[in-house]
This record gives sequence, structure tokens and C-alpha cells, in this order.
Amino acid sequence: MARTAVSTPAAPAAIGPYSQAIVAGGFVFCSGTPGIDPATGALADGIEAQTEQALRNLAAILTAAGSSMASLVKTTIFYTNVEDFPLINEIYARHMPDPAPARSAPANAVLPRGILISIEAIAAVEA
Repeated sequence: MARTAVSTPAAPAAIGPYSQAIVAGGFVFCSGTPGIDPATGALADGIEAQTEQALRNLAAILTAAGSSMASLVKTTIFYTNVEDFPLINEIYARHMPDPAPARSAPANAVLPRGILISIEAIAAVEA
């Protein structure tokens, strides 16, 4: 099976030995995407801003891979504080297609560099 790496300057560069996403078998597998501004490299301030930025970054990666938020089939949200879940859920809902993708949301994750949220996803490649 062919695997193609996806990289776009419209989302933050990987901060380790991984790709922003891999396209394989008709799907896009997106790495965890934090709320970092790709233009400045700065982490957005607070959970609300980081969630919005992470979702914008995810959308940019999906677009670069030939997909979109409308083609999401599964997401996983890693976040540091379970108390933030209602706000994360509210913001997330505004960005999701109908029907919403399957989702997992483990809380109390320890993330590097002050990151409060990271969203990974699987989407279908659009024809």
C-alpha cells in the first residue's frame, strides 16, 4: 500500500519525527494537531483559543491532503483538564459535519510545551 506524507505551511510543523498526516488506502490519518499559530509558531492563549486554532489547523491539513472536515470519520481529542470538556465540546460541535464523526476524548493528558489540547483525526480522501 502506498503511503504519502502531507505537509502544509498552513498548519504548524511537526515538533518531532512524524508527519502532519499520511494518506493511505483512501484515508487521511492526521497526527495530533495542537493550537499553535502556524504563521508565528506561538501557542494560542487558553483552552478556547487553542481549541479553535487546533481545529483550523486540522482543516488546513485535511485540505492539503485532498479532504475536508466534511469527510471526517473519527477524531480523538487529548486535553489536559477535564473541567474544560463542556467548552471544548461546544467549540468542536461548531466545526463538525452532520453526522458528526466518531470520537474519543481522553482527559488529563500530559502534553508538551504548554499545549492544552491536541486533536488527531481520520478522514476519507475526497474524490
